[in-house]
Amino acid sequence: MAAKAGTEAGEAANLLPEEESQDSSDGRPVGRRHRLSGALRRVLGGYFVPGARTLRNIRCLVRVDSLWLLALAALVGSLAGLVVAAMTHATLLAHAVLFGAPRGRLSGLTALASWRCVVPAIGGLALGLFGVAIRRSLPPRPVDPIEANALHGGRMSLRQSVLIAIQTIISNGAGASIGLEAGFTQLASAAGARLGCFLRVHRADMRLLVGCGAAGAIGAAFDAPLAGAFYAFELVIGSYTMANLAPVALASICATGVATVACSVIPPLHLAPPSALRLRDCLPIAGLGAFCALSGIALMRVVTLIESGFNRTRLPVWSRPALGGAVIGGLALLSPTVLSSGHMAMRAGLMESLTLGRASWLFLLKALASAVSIGSGFRGGLFFASLYLGVLNGAMYGDVLALIGIDPVSVQVCAMAGMCALAVAVIGGPMTMIFLALETTGSFPLTVAVLISALTSSFATRRWFGYSFATWRFHLRGERIRSAVDVGRVRSLTVEHVMQKVPPVIAMTASVGEARRRFEGLQPRYVIVTDELGKYAGLVAADAYNAIGLPEDELLGLLRTDPGTVLRPYESVRDALATF
Repeated sequence: MAAKAGTEAGEAANLLPEEESQDSSDGRPVGRRHRLSGALRRVLGGYFVPGARTLRNIRCLVRVDSLWLLALAALVGSLAGLVVAAMTHATLLAHAVLFGAPRGRLSGLTALASWRCVVPAIGGLALGLFGVAIRRSLPPRPVDPIEANALHGGRMSLRQSVLIAIQTIISNGAGASIGLEAGFTQLASAAGARLGCFLRVHRADMRLLVGCGAAGAIGAAFDAPLAGAFYAFELVIGSYTMANLAPVALASICATGVATVACSVIPPLHLAPPSALRLRDCLPIAGLGAFCALSGIALMRVVTLIESGFNRTRLPVWSRPALGGAVIGGLALLSPTVLSSGHMAMRAGLMESLTLGRASWLFLLKALASAVSIGSGFRGGLFFASLYLGVLNGAMYGDVLALIGIDPVSVQVCAMAGMCALAVAVIGGPMTMIFLALETTGSFPLTVAVLISALTSSFATRRWFGYSFATWRFHLRGERIRSAVDVGRVRSLTVEHVMQKVPPVIAMTASVGEARRRFEGLQPRYVIVTDELGKYAGLVAADAYNAIGLPEDELLGLLRTDPGTVLRPYESVRDALATF
């Protein structure tokens, strides 16, 4: 029995799958076999390491039984909740220690001591040095969940995602004007991908588990399971199906529950929503959506310009976050609301009535701080920054309506509608923001206002710009993807995989009669004719040499077409389609 147990343990260790990663610059997976040491195998004695047969049975069950896939989705969601709790508490602790922020809520400070304004620069230097230390482990362009699902069948590197999450914690903890949501989704999605790789699930299920991780991360971050689920559908999975609804929703619910137990969800927001939305308010709210679309496009353009400016300075990459941190520290002297994600500042903007001048001033400061943070190399995203900027946009819009004498929409309605509309322009996903508003406020009239502004913003952004922030970054890198819809299979498919291995070939000096006799009964649509050296010389259609009245001594070379158009085996199917 002991020998059998030891044998099963050894077999299980040998059958552990390779850890997929994208260490190469072109994103191709590079395997690294993860083995248990011999001493650990002997200690386990086969009792805690499943044998080869057990692993095989589990993998088969996951492949054929959707109930087991639900269990995996729940596990991935729980892991996502733990990721959100750990990263949130780490950054709150950093804010409390480095900035003296009560309960770690940095953007809620009304004033900041001047000596603390050097913290972002020091944090940027630490981030740069950490990047130098891990440069061999982290490629220049790590694969995020959207790109993984679109190009790599959901495969992500867990090790690289952990390093990205650490960089995000350093960036946000030092006060950079970016959110943690990108780090949440990166690590949680990679956990789902690693689990799917271990169990060798189908390509579609792998992409689904990546979406479950992203859904759990956003659901736990905002205490909004529906918003998390539709974030996964719209941005990470790329489509909505009834079959995927249950696992994605379950993952989001489980993550929210774990984050709630870990006390990492944001405090509830208490607003006085309107009792009803007037019909005459719909047109001004639609105008707010268009205004937010313009603001979002301008923000994405400014981020690109600032990033290009940092690249033109020719400073070492590791030193750029320190310079960006110095700029952020100077902006924090003007208003501490520019620091970190902006949770408390956003809440204050929703609950207070901001004047046009103050809202405009805070909008400029926050937009500049966020653009400098991203452009200088801090790790993070614009998810929560876009929400706060949207609140300021809504307040500005409401104040302008009041100034020009139009019957104003409620300031809170404008702020909430602007919050979601600007986030739609930058992040994408209108349904995500609509459900976020519904779960945050519980008000149906307010959700209708958000629906109008979000859909208007989405349409206007696609019409005028064509990209969200994530897909715009892909475009700048030369990637031709606009969503997480799986195009990786097509991109990896070559002409060699789909071409006919033994095509009908005949010399161009052969006669029509010879071709008719050789290919009688085969009925190919085309035959390939070759020259005297046996090289491709063109195509001859079967209808051409089988034409009635054509003499049998006619040479096939006279009937050939496309003599100079060829496809090579290594060309992609996309290039082949373009040739056709």
